[in-house]
Amino acid sequence: MATTNDLKNGMTLNLDGQLWNVVDFQHVKPGKGGAFVRTKLKSIMSGKVVDRTFNAGVKVDVATVDRREMQYLYREGDDFVFMDTEDYDQPRIPAETVGGAASYLLEDQTAVVAFNEGTPLYVELPAAVELAVRQTDPGVQGDRSTGGTKPATLETGVQIQVPLFITTGEKIKVDTRTGDYPRPRVTSPRVTSPRVTCSGMAGRGRT
Repeated sequence: MATTNDLKNGMTLNLDGQLWNVVDFQHVKPGKGGAFVRTKLKSIMSGKVVDRTFNAGVKVDVATVDRREMQYLYREGDDFVFMDTEDYDQPRIPAETVGGAASYLLEDQTAVVAFNEGTPLYVELPAAVELAVRQTDPGVQGDRSTGGTKPATLETGVQIQVPLFITTGEKIKVDTRTGDYPRPRVTSPRVTSPRVTCSGMAGRGRT
């Protein structure tokens, strides 16, 4: 147990039997009335984000989340079988728990699996993974414009939009958080002021 005065970003709370991550919090001391804490919480199971206010000093149940690095082995029915890289334990993670991560998951790939008292909560992949393009329309060489895209099916079966120059068999990076092909950031050229010299004034004295 802890109190709302101990809240930190990333802390997991057990509220009414559901687990919530603290996304943001703010201690408020109004001129009148008691102090309170305004929080933004994200449901671990559904991803829903809600705003909730607590009185200052109220006790809250802090949940213990065990994050373990694991290697994905194979899928069997509706379960994904992982292996703990430390003790070689092989837990079965339900497909609903794996969620959208399944679209970017390859055998032998490592991921972080979070547990609460032995119950799997979610599977977390790196921010970007490299996957091969299984099928897409022929690439248009030289067309690297930022606007043109086409559908491409990746080796995991998921379909995303890619630039026109991407070809079948090519390996690309995919943002696992959005499912997008990461595009390079376009930066404006740096504008510098013309350099002014005083060489023309050299040797001249005051009159």
